[in-house]
Amino acid sequence: MKALPEEFEESALIGSLAGGWGFEVELAEYAEVGFGSYHWVVTDGAGRRGFVTVDDLDGKPWLGDTRESAFDGLRRAFDTAVALRDSGLGFVVAPIPAGGGETVQRIGSRHTIALFPFVEGQAGRYGGYDTADERAAVVTMLAELHGAPPAVAALARRADLGLPGRRQLESSLQDLNQPWAGGPFSEPARRVLSDHAAEVAALLAAADRLAVEVGTRGSNWVVTHGEPHPGNVIRTDESLVLVDWDTVALAPPERDLWMVGTDGGDGAELYAEATGHRVDDGATNFFRIAWDIADIAVYVNLFRSPHGRSEDTAEAYDNLARCVSCRP
Repeated sequence: MKALPEEFEESALIGSLAGGWGFEVELAEYAEVGFGSYHWVVTDGAGRRGFVTVDDLDGKPWLGDTRESAFDGLRRAFDTAVALRDSGLGFVVAPIPAGGGETVQRIGSRHTIALFPFVEGQAGRYGGYDTADERAAVVTMLAELHGAPPAVAALARRADLGLPGRRQLESSLQDLNQPWAGGPFSEPARRVLSDHAAEVAALLAAADRLAVEVGTRGSNWVVTHGEPHPGNVIRTDESLVLVDWDTVALAPPERDLWMVGTDGGDGAELYAEATGHRVDDGATNFFRIAWDIADIAVYVNLFRSPHGRSEDTAEAYDNLARCVSCRP
């Protein structure tokens, strides 16, 4: 995110790190990376660096529809990440527990803070993987992740085959004939959604059909990352590591696999050799479509709510215009 979070003071971050983690910040540098969370690189007096994530509980619909339920979901996700790392998965960049053992703490009623180790390396960009070797390395990591022991799996929340934000999206589709007044992108968003209302309705129908198939097929549910795209992979001198674990959940393996292009390619064979699981095309299609619907719902909700004009909202509008043209 390029803009700082609303209703949040950097001094609260510094105080929380000192009180919760004993990390006395000498320098805090805002990092304009990712979309959905806010990040700082912090340095203490001894030169030790950390990576801080601040989350807005009003912007985590996949974790809960209230601030309390979203906080509980975020805590479970970060607890699961720590357990994965402690089980021997060295590629998991998990939070550093606070002095009381918490993986994440509240800052006021709306925000949370978590401290992560600073990773030296090069992060990828959202999109396809650059090389077959890199894709194969990520598939191998996912095979290890999906084999997490039952004790770790017991910590993870269970992914919902429903569609987060669906109710609000369907309400928006019904309100296309009247003006939206949340801010400067409200009317442009209404027009672009109106232009593609039929495609969005088709996406919803396809997701419903595929969700029934996935739910009745009896596939083994495993611990999944949820977003193993290149933007969440950091290339260090030694290996690749996975970051951004707020989406970790129990789900069919295809929740991860569709993002690494395993359908019909060498990655599918590599995954099958490692796990014995054959990639299910129906499940792959479901999670691909569900991703697009979730993005559309988030952007539409943003533009029907009070907002201003910024680099983040401009990028969100461009993303909405791209997402609504998807086909099932």
